[in-house]
Amino acid sequence: MASQISETSTTVPDEISAAIVLPENYAHEMEVTYPAFDWLRENEPLGRGQVEGYDPMWFVTKNADILDIERNPEIFTNGIGEPRIQDKASLAFIQHVTGGQRAMDILSYMDAPEHTKIKTVTSKWFLPVNVRSREESVRALAGEAVEKFLSLDGECDFVQDFALYYPLRVVMSLFGVPPEDEPIMYKLTQDLLGNSEQAQPEDVPVDADAAGRRYTESIAEFSAYFSRLCASRRAHPTDDLASVIANATVDGELLADSFVNGYYIAIAGAGHDTTTSTIAGAMRVFAERPDQLQLVRNDLSLVPSMIEEAIRWVSPVKHFQRVVSRDHEFRGRQFREGDFVELFYPSGNRDEDVFEDPDVFDATRKPNKHVGFGFGPHLCLGQHVAKFEMRLLFEELLPRLASVELAGEPRTAPGNFITGLKNLPISFKKA
Repeated sequence: MASQISETSTTVPDEISAAIVLPENYAHEMEVTYPAFDWLRENEPLGRGQVEGYDPMWFVTKNADILDIERNPEIFTNGIGEPRIQDKASLAFIQHVTGGQRAMDILSYMDAPEHTKIKTVTSKWFLPVNVRSREESVRALAGEAVEKFLSLDGECDFVQDFALYYPLRVVMSLFGVPPEDEPIMYKLTQDLLGNSEQAQPEDVPVDADAAGRRYTESIAEFSAYFSRLCASRRAHPTDDLASVIANATVDGELLADSFVNGYYIAIAGAGHDTTTSTIAGAMRVFAERPDQLQLVRNDLSLVPSMIEEAIRWVSPVKHFQRVVSRDHEFRGRQFREGDFVELFYPSGNRDEDVFEDPDVFDATRKPNKHVGFGFGPHLCLGQHVAKFEMRLLFEELLPRLASVELAGEPRTAPGNFITGLKNLPISFKKA
């Protein structure tokens, strides 16, 4: 069927495409990427663009369009290709290493019915009632983290000195990973998510496939570590999440090691970095908007709505990619089989049609129909854990925090997939 609209009318300007695709631009998201999203929602909310070195792709920037595409996994699939934007060289390297197969047996690479079977393995474990049963142990971790924070003499880099460690400790405690191994997990998550800032000599050019190589290497390192953990939990099961996954069965058989490791990698990677970014983003708001800090301090019942607003505001997951399974018309656009479709959650979370004053942080915002955890069958499995651990942290922290101010320039890590503040220098006063 012929396209209903011309190529010209569906082409996004190169500078707008680059602003939302290139990882380095997310280090300047308020100056570069968010204005580009604003332009797209106003002028070309479902446009097609291309950046040098990348394949052409569709940009989905409206909240309603994101939801409708998430509701239709038969057309907009996860099981074809990568779940995130990759440049051509990195994608070619990954395909070479994997022989054209998917890089990981992980939920974000799957469609039903496989996705449904594998997700069921842990769906009960992640239910709110089960998550809440761990309040005592997680609140203890939150209290310990707050004590360490308050011992920092009123000044610190909130990300590097605090926010990185509490979510990592929570996720690793759920797995049963010992504290001494947490630095290994931190390095691997940063490599996997593309947030590692490895030094590169100025006179040595960066290889075109460097990102793909680091990506596959980090998967291999993750898998090696978690294969040992899986073997241990099968030999000596405990009540932790690692044991649940290691000993789960599908169709009467234990999960293959690749699926077990895929689960571990997904939860360890995304579960740590997204929560770190949201906590840090909330603290930046408190430094820049002391009225919001005092509002929540004076009424801790607002902590849950503040957390939902922080997720919307930060949107640590910048996009997920879908691939079109067959020719399909959507919103008057003609999608072709094999087209890449990018769901940009930060844009959906600032959509003027859904949110009043979307560029204003409001800890009391209700309803808050953000898409920070995705939607549909690929709705984030760990969302209840993330909100739970953040609630306990802020319930412990806010009564003891009188004020906070910026003590330097915040810095956001480059990365177009999952990223957030890398540095947040602050000064603070204890209550």
